[in-house]
Amino acid sequence: MTSEIHLDPPTEGFKRHFRQSPLTNPWGPLYSKNTGSAIHIGLWLAEPHTNSRGLAHGGLITALADNAMGLSCGLGIENIAGLVTVGLTVDFLSSARIGQWLEVQPEVVKTGSTLSFAQCLVTADDKACARANATFSVLKR
Repeated sequence: MTSEIHLDPPTEGFKRHFRQSPLTNPWGPLYSKNTGSAIHIGLWLAEPHTNSRGLAHGGLITALADNAMGLSCGLGIENIAGLVTVGLTVDFLSSARIGQWLEVQPEVVKTGSTLSFAQCLVTADDKACARANATFSVLKR
C-alpha cells in the first residue's frame, strides 16, 4: 500500500506547519493555514498514517484535531503560556484512505480566562470523516 508522495497542499493558503512536535514530526510534511480565527492543519495520507486495515488511524486524526483546536483557541488569548487539553471527544464518521487530503477545520466556541472550548470537522478530500470537541485549560504567563 504505497502512494504517490505529494509535496504541496491542494488548496491556497496552506504552508508547511509552523509548529514542531516530537509526536507529529514523523507524520510530515504537515501543512497549516491561519484563517485569522482558526488554524487548519492538513496532510496527504500515506502508509505511515494508517492502521492495519490501511485506513487513517484514529490516533492520528485525534492528535491533529487536538493540535488544531488548541492552536486555534490560543489565537484569541493574550499573555498565554500555553493550553492543556482537559477534555477531548472524537466521533469517527467515515474512513479516510491513503492518497486523500486530510484536513482539520477547527472553530473556536469560546475562550475564557481559565477555560477555552473548540470544535472541529475533519475531512478527507472534502468529505467529513470525523468531528471533535475539546476543552482546554489556559495557562497564563
